[in-house]
Amino acid sequence: MTSPSAADPPRTPFSTWSGFAAMCLGMFMAILDIQVVATSLPNIQSALLIAPDRMSWIQTAYLIAEVIAIPLTGWLTRVLGMRGLFVIAVSVFTVASIGCATSGDFAVLVAWRTVQGFAGGTLIPAVFAAVFLLFPARGQALATTVAGVIAVLAPTLGPIVGGWITETYSWHWLFLINVVPGLIAALLGAGMLPAERIDIDHVRTLDGPSLLMMALALAALEIALKEAPSRGWTSPWVLGLLLLCAATGVSFVRRTVRRQRPVVDLRALADRDFAIGCWLSFVLGMGLYGSVYLMPVFLGFVRNHGPLAIGEIMLVTGVMQLLTAPLAVALERRVDARWLTAAGFVLFGLGLGLSAFQTWESDFDDMFWPQVIRGGAIMFCLLPPTRLALGHLPPARVPDASGLFNLMRNLGGAIGLALIDTAIYGRAAGHAQHLLSRLSAGDVGAASFIGVPAEALAGRAPGPIDAASEALLRPLIERAGFVAAVNDAWAMLAIITAAGLLVLPFAKRRPPGT
Repeated sequence: MTSPSAADPPRTPFSTWSGFAAMCLGMFMAILDIQVVATSLPNIQSALLIAPDRMSWIQTAYLIAEVIAIPLTGWLTRVLGMRGLFVIAVSVFTVASIGCATSGDFAVLVAWRTVQGFAGGTLIPAVFAAVFLLFPARGQALATTVAGVIAVLAPTLGPIVGGWITETYSWHWLFLINVVPGLIAALLGAGMLPAERIDIDHVRTLDGPSLLMMALALAALEIALKEAPSRGWTSPWVLGLLLLCAATGVSFVRRTVRRQRPVVDLRALADRDFAIGCWLSFVLGMGLYGSVYLMPVFLGFVRNHGPLAIGEIMLVTGVMQLLTAPLAVALERRVDARWLTAAGFVLFGLGLGLSAFQTWESDFDDMFWPQVIRGGAIMFCLLPPTRLALGHLPPARVPDASGLFNLMRNLGGAIGLALIDTAIYGRAAGHAQHLLSRLSAGDVGAASFIGVPAEALAGRAPGPIDAASEALLRPLIERAGFVAAVNDAWAMLAIITAAGLLVLPFAKRRPPGT
């Protein structure tokens, strides 16, 4: 029997994969939690007697805390170590989930959601940092794919899980489902992840003013993006929040780049490939979170499907992600990351664009192939850019860089959702009026898009529709205007995704699999 060659790469121990699996489980819970809660906000509102205009804060509190925690992951990793940070974060997330489930009023629920969001926010970048800290180069492609599949599968499964819980149990179980997986993840992570020295002395390096400025900038941006579609982008409240974000953000950057030990190391952005990877992550966030948002909006408001039926339709995307993941791993080891990224974004943009031609009758069959294309492309939009951004950095810089990289995806998603809501609720009325004008002119195509039989126009002379007929047609016209606005949002996401390709020629060529 021959002995292994010294040149053979070391095998990754089973304990490392087990610890990494625990981290992925924690990340899955954190991402899934956002989606399952979103499906049951009306149930929570009625149970706790929450005013309708305050209901969205159940989600907003989580998201604000999450975007503040993500860039802090690097600093927390230096203080607690990777194992310490993960075990503490997943334990706090689990306790906060119990707190949410036992909340008796709105204020208590929002407080626990804030704690839950902060803990969950550290879990996502910690996983992607672990890929490059725990595994040798040969195993990083598989680890990145596992993390990527879980990161994008959670939003896809969210509607069906939330819908099933809502229809089968009470809203409390939206949070209680985190308890057992949380305990398993904490115990497995504590036992399997490599031990590291906790550097409490590093706490003294925390720059309090920088932390405050970063938190204010991100919170102001998140609230502004939430309020802009309803209040208007030029409303005093939104403009004030955006000015606060800009002022505190600029101050944070100026202070951070001058410090030897900053809260968030922004110097990684000086690396060209890392900056390109962050832009790709930002663009992917817009398309990924946007598509996961648009499908339930259309299926719920236009097709009148319930949460469970919506989740079943959206499973197509998740299945395709799982089927193409092995192909993405194999190709990533053999093909230039730039070409894989280009192929992924082209296909993802195509899948988004194909959804821009929906009618009020569109359902599973019409959404099948766009979902297949998008689901098959997602891993090629995630795996190569992640390696492009993080794979060449020294280990000491990976935690901070992973935080920035994942923050860009979340910010892309937040901005994308704000633009989508602006497009839908800002253009739906205009589309409805335009369709009414076309219908008055006897346009058969407009009649079909609205849902009016072409025979109804037969023999009718072009001219204004009488008030009684318009009142009968108004619900159909408004529905068609809403569909047209949703199609505009799909087209917008497709164009933005295509814009992601513009930076690829500037990325450095690196041998595949390195």
